[in-house]
Amino acid sequence: MLNVVNQLEHSQRFEKVVVFHNDMEELWETFKKIFKIIEAAGGVVSNMEDKILLIFRRNFWDLPKGKIDRGETPEQASVREVNEETGLNHLVLGSHLMDTWHTYQQNGKRILKKTYWYKMQTNEMDLTPQSEEDIEIAEWKDIGSFLANPVKIYGSILDVLENYKNN
Repeated sequence: MLNVVNQLEHSQRFEKVVVFHNDMEELWETFKKIFKIIEAAGGVVSNMEDKILLIFRRNFWDLPKGKIDRGETPEQASVREVNEETGLNHLVLGSHLMDTWHTYQQNGKRILKKTYWYKMQTNEMDLTPQSEEDIEIAEWKDIGSFLANPVKIYGSILDVLENYKNN
């Protein structure tokens, strides 16, 4: 399993790999042992004009999200993180949308991050990007137009937006 992860991390040749195994639980447990697991939460926020909130961070369009603090529920973390990263104070938490998993490296360690995604609504329009988190832009966008020509966006974020649009 480690060889597969190494290949994906060190090569642009593969976008994804499919691994078959007789025991999915065993495969998943083996895979998780390679990583430090972090849980995060975030939201797909819509406004009164039915536009969604996107942020531009580290050269990619993204959704506001962040790590869950000790003692916090995913729902609480999602609202807190959206507030911190965008300046929105009046958020109405909606239903759980989906969960995503993605990997990255930080300080030489492999991280496997599970993110809980929630629908949210607000009547606020003014956005304040959190520069301390490298957020350059926070912007309301029409989801249909954005998804018609998605550029510079992570695959997992695209999955969340597609799921939101179809539900």
